[in-house]
Amino acid sequence: MPVYQIDGLTPVVPDESYVHPTAVLIGDVILGKGVYVGPNASLRGDFGRIVVKDGANIQDNCVMHGFPEQDTVVEEEGHIGHSAILHGCIIRRNALVGMNAVVMDGAVIGENSIVGAAAFVKAKAEMPANHLIIGSPAKAMRELSEQELAWKKQGTREYQVLVERCKKTMHQVEPLRAEEEGRKRLTFDKDLRPKSQS
Repeated sequence: MPVYQIDGLTPVVPDESYVHPTAVLIGDVILGKGVYVGPNASLRGDFGRIVVKDGANIQDNCVMHGFPEQDTVVEEEGHIGHSAILHGCIIRRNALVGMNAVVMDGAVIGENSIVGAAAFVKAKAEMPANHLIIGSPAKAMRELSEQELAWKKQGTREYQVLVERCKKTMHQVEPLRAEEEGRKRLTFDKDLRPKSQS
């Protein structure tokens, strides 16, 4: 994986986490255990510290960055959707930031909240816990239902299992030149692990 030291600071990636080989980690980046960082994500700790805590995921094409003396943090079980941008903000425990959303400097997303896809959370906005946050500029629209919170937890669990799957089975290969006859499909057990294929 492309990991770069700058000004004597080296990213921290525990053995229990997975960083895709096309993701880039620079400088003051600290990952917790069981973290997934997807393809083409950029975590740039060249000004402020980047922290991704245990069990969180940073999906494909995400950007995490911040200004000097400013931490950008995703707390435990955080779930950052494809192409989201986090700049100098705090994402509290078990919160989700949807695809293509932007969360700006000094903003705080409350625990268990969901930021909708393509939302824009302006600088220094403080969003409450357990809410659906949507729009541009984003507003906390309503409290989340138990069903929505369960859906979020299930999605995050899928990425925690994906860490294990990637570490065990993903490797670069040459493509097949034609589809195999009877090509298998992925199927999953109740623990979100792929079932054995015959």
